[in-house]
Amino acid sequence: MPTWETYLEQNQSRFHAELLDFLRIPSISALPENAADVQRAAEWVAQRLTTAGIEHVQVLPTAGHPAVYGDWLHAPGKPTILIYGHFDTQPVDPLHLWDSPPFEPVVKDGRIYARGASDDKGNMFIPIVAVEALLQADGALPVNVKFCFEGQEEIGSPQMPEFVAAHKDLLTCDVVVSADGGQW
Repeated sequence: MPTWETYLEQNQSRFHAELLDFLRIPSISALPENAADVQRAAEWVAQRLTTAGIEHVQVLPTAGHPAVYGDWLHAPGKPTILIYGHFDTQPVDPLHLWDSPPFEPVVKDGRIYARGASDDKGNMFIPIVAVEALLQADGALPVNVKFCFEGQEEIGSPQMPEFVAAHKDLLTCDVVVSADGGQW
């Protein structure tokens, strides 16, 4: 079995290509005409969690845009970490301020430029890949992990309070780690 470091190195090109594909989804939650794209992003996230070895993956409806849940709960007696993030993005206007199309990722000087690259698609992709690498290297995790990714953070998460209340047993954890925020 490879170490997690070796696994990441051996799969770096695949991970890079997957992230670029994810960034191409125009999941703008504020625009009704992009609702299908937000749904498509949710389905992409669910598939990626499954590929990583996460279990019980589901796209869960809300009164607005969906959320995605998945878990790996095979560390009895160990803490449960819930990793939070979002797969929706801000609108792209004004377009004339962009050097390239917002949903066509560009790699320049070792950085990826695209709408959502650092808020929050890139950030939420990191823990998915990290868990995959650990599972591939060790066959298990040292803690229990839950993922909850939403599709409406950029519009203030209007349905998330009701979602959390309705799914409090599913979301119960010892600590929440937010994968949201700039990475520059």
